[in-house]
Formats: sequence, C-alpha cells, structure tokens
Amino acid sequence: MRRNRAGLVTLLAAVLATGCDYYYNDVPSPDTYLNLIPWFDGMVKQPAVHPYQRFDIPRHAVPGTVPITGGEADWSADWGNRTTTTAPIDRLVNPLAGRPASAQGDTLYQTFCAVCHGPTGAGDGPVGPQVAALPLTTDRARAFSDGYLYSYIRYGGFLMPSYGDRVRGNARWEIVNYVRSLQVAAASAAATPGGAN
Repeated sequence: MRRNRAGLVTLLAAVLATGCDYYYNDVPSPDTYLNLIPWFDGMVKQPAVHPYQRFDIPRHAVPGTVPITGGEADWSADWGNRTTTTAPIDRLVNPLAGRPASAQGDTLYQTFCAVCHGPTGAGDGPVGPQVAALPLTTDRARAFSDGYLYSYIRYGGFLMPSYGDRVRGNARWEIVNYVRSLQVAAASAAATPGGAN
C-alpha cells in the first residue's frame, strides 16, 4: 500500500510539474492580449469617476454632445419645400450678424467648403467643377438670406451634402459670416480698376 501511495505521489508530482511547465511556457498569458488594447491596460490605475453621485452639483452637457433637454428644432420639411419666401429659413436671425469673419469661420470653411466652393468662394475648388459647385460670390448667392445659407449648411441641397452632423450651432453662423466676407472681398475686387470678376 505504501508503495502504491509513493508511486501515486510521484506520478502526481510528475503530472503537476509537466502541467505547470506547459501552462507557463506554452499557454499565452491573458496579459499578452490585454496589451493589444492600448487604452485598457492602464485603466486599472485610473481613479473611478462617478459624475452623478452628488445631486447638488449641476452637470451641464459639453457643447456638441447630445443634449438631455431635447435637440435643435427640425425644419427639414420646410427646407425641402422652399416655395414661399416666408419660410422659417428666411426668418432665421443670424446671432453673429455684423461681426467680422472669425478664424473659426475661416477654418471651418477651408475644412468643409473650400474643396467644392474654392478658397475664395468662386466655385473653383478641387471638386467644384466636377459637381458644378455654386460660386458663393455671385449676385445670386449674395441675395440668399443668412438663414438660407445656414439651412443649406445644415440640411444640404440638390448636390451639396448635409453638414449638420459635422458643424453645429453657432459654428454654422461662423461659416455664414465667412461666406459674407468672401462676397464683400469679391465685390471690392470687381469694383477696383483691373479687378477680377
């Protein structure tokens, strides 16, 4: 009996020894796979954040995120049916009217608009001729209301895609103001002797 017990212990020790060797040398560690996700391996060291654990501190939504009190008004049906001049789009008031074009408006225009409408709004961007982009410096474009331009940015049009998901709120008005500055610059250039149209 003792011999059997000693043999069993020896066999068990051999199995454990080879099993441990197999496990530690041949089976990949879970840590190896955690390192494939760069943000995951350091998160265990981050402090826990519980933003709603206190109700006496107001938590305001970060600008550009989904609002908890409802989104912006949707007048896409009115925008799609532009048969009247009293449409809501023409009654929109530009809160930035009268202000000079901003660096933000310039940056947004060059990022989203210049590829079609060109850097000066002449409709000569790299893609403009292929899609027949509207020159923004013509008399026709100057006659558009600020609300019309704002709505075109938000909802798009016949060939122009919607940028409402990429450019939000006052950033759209910044683009409108920048387009107005391009129109003024083009009109000034045309009025000077030897100016281009």
